[in-house]
Amino acid sequence: MIRPFVSYPDKRLKIVCAPIDQVTEQISTIWDDMIDTMEAMPGVGLAAPQIGVMLRLAVVDASEARGQVVRMANPEILHSSAKMREHEEASPNLPGVSAKIKRPRAVTVQFLNHLGKQQTRDFVGLWATSVQHQIDHLNGMMFFDRLSKMKRDILLRKAKKATR
Repeated sequence: MIRPFVSYPDKRLKIVCAPIDQVTEQISTIWDDMIDTMEAMPGVGLAAPQIGVMLRLAVVDASEARGQVVRMANPEILHSSAKMREHEEASPNLPGVSAKIKRPRAVTVQFLNHLGKQQTRDFVGLWATSVQHQIDHLNGMMFFDRLSKMKRDILLRKAKKATR
């Protein structure tokens, strides 16, 4: 089921999400809805608070062919590469604007997978960017929070103007 997005500046987008204890049928259903919602955008990742679910859940699929989605609960970055990568990032929670954000090119992430098992996985390139972007959402951050105050203010004014 495709779920509606929470619109910025909804306070839920600034809240740190609660961890889950185990992967249940309810969690699997939320992930399924998140995948449907992500594919409908279309996008390469989605975090649960973006649709108003305040749990540490994310889905990412940065594959070209699609269909290689990774379901993550309680994702945590264990290691980040020193080499940075710049990518144009956006969010359906604040449509109409984007910004170039520099993030580590590769990350090692630990999470509970769709089977409820602890997994550690390396992500590189767009996959790494998307995973980091989703973890930011789980920590109450939006992509523009990584910009300087001046750039962030310009972007938010532009977004406000676009919604008029």
